[in-house]
Amino acid sequence: MQTHIVPVGFDYDRLIAPLIRDQFDVDRVILLEGAVGSEANVEYSRNISAKLEQDFRNLLGAETSRVVIEDVYDYDAAFEDAYDLINDQLDAGAPDGEVWVNVSSMPRPVSFAFATAAHSITLERQADRDRIHTYYTAPEKYLETELAEELRANRELLTDLLDDGVADGRVRDRLDGTTELLDEFDERGTTIGAKRIGDSHIVELPVASFSNVKPFEEVILFELGDQGEFESVSELAEALAAELGEEYTDSFRSKVIYNVDRLGPGGKGYIEQESQGKSYRTRLSRIGALWVRAHSGERGETEIDV
Repeated sequence: MQTHIVPVGFDYDRLIAPLIRDQFDVDRVILLEGAVGSEANVEYSRNISAKLEQDFRNLLGAETSRVVIEDVYDYDAAFEDAYDLINDQLDAGAPDGEVWVNVSSMPRPVSFAFATAAHSITLERQADRDRIHTYYTAPEKYLETELAEELRANRELLTDLLDDGVADGRVRDRLDGTTELLDEFDERGTTIGAKRIGDSHIVELPVASFSNVKPFEEVILFELGDQGEFESVSELAEALAAELGEEYTDSFRSKVIYNVDRLGPGGKGYIEQESQGKSYRTRLSRIGALWVRAHSGERGETEIDV
């Protein structure tokens, strides 16, 4: 079973043509379409997705489905969706089925989230790492520059018509609109401005991937996920002892400190700490919070040796 996960933006050719030209075996395709942006953008992407759905079936004989990404700028949600989707497809195609993730299209937060999730899963599922593939395809050419050249030709034609005495107000309106659009294209490129997303104009993308987490480390991460943060590691250790029904001893506290260090900035990067005198306020890092979200369905499945 060869499953391709394909985020759909405004591209058609480079999402399907390489698979046809290179004669890929494609058994199943999951198309991800965005639901955020202007009405025109959403409709355009939806039309591209519908055409891809039809052609993947007709040209490659693939079973095809479409999934909506509610917010294409929400990296954390996209990562969680990607993590669950890739794992589900690996399980469904076991033992030999492969999952291919195309990151060529759609806004960068979604593409980066799917690429990072795929890489994280290869680290967690070492036996399946050869079954997971992330790939990119480059376009042969970009249409923006060709469209701009067509606009320049139209501007010259409209200018000639006015110079020849054509007194139609629509010609003047089209010339003004074309000139304004070309001026913006020449000055700004293919986009304008920076969209505000939530409280900021940037979307920070975590650079770390998941790594293997031991059972006791899992307990620490889930506890931090439930409680938010602790004023000190000792306070965290007390909460964990109560959670596990263990006696709070110096030995248990030392074990918590050791594992927090392994999960901290000098280790796996799942925990961050802020110095407060002799103690350290302890909380999940961004990647740690993502780990908890992605693994919340697995709580209680592992045995813990305390």
